[in-house]
Amino acid sequence: MTSPLIKLESFLPYRLSVLANVTSNAIAAAYEERFGLTIPEWRVIAVLMRHPGLSAREVAEKSRMDAVAVSRAVNRLLRAGRLRRAVAADDRRRSILQVSAAGAAVYRGVAPLALEFERSLLDTLTSADRAALDRLLGALTQRAETLSVDLRAPKKVARGAKTRQPQTPRRATRREPAR
Repeated sequence: MTSPLIKLESFLPYRLSVLANVTSNAIAAAYEERFGLTIPEWRVIAVLMRHPGLSAREVAEKSRMDAVAVSRAVNRLLRAGRLRRAVAADDRRRSILQVSAAGAAVYRGVAPLALEFERSLLDTLTSADRAALDRLLGALTQRAETLSVDLRAPKKVARGAKTRQPQTPRRATRREPAR
């Protein structure tokens, strides 16, 4: 049995991804040229300007970015002097990130470009359409988060049905040498 073919032009996840990529890349062209900044670096700075004192893991969670991409961006930003890292007072194992003065200057240069792009993009919509879009994006985000959790949860099995228990790997036991 063959699986159904996805018509990408009308497949919502694909369309949202394309829109996100087009908008991110358009804005990125401006800040890449002016500041030598990548998209992940900009997102890290933007998140930390809005939520200072997060760990890299928390930045990844807030932005829904891949943890490896965040880690690389954080390391580049630290080397460039655009971020500062400190040890959390409440948990010495946790490091927290702050945007440095140099990073804040980059933010002040990029934020107006991003906001102007957003304004120009949304100008094509009526105020009622903008409000509807905002409401719909919120509802779709919430539903996608719920579905994401549901997809990762183990499936419930009907009563009486046999389930196959996952086998735990056997630990190799060391034999004592014969004496």
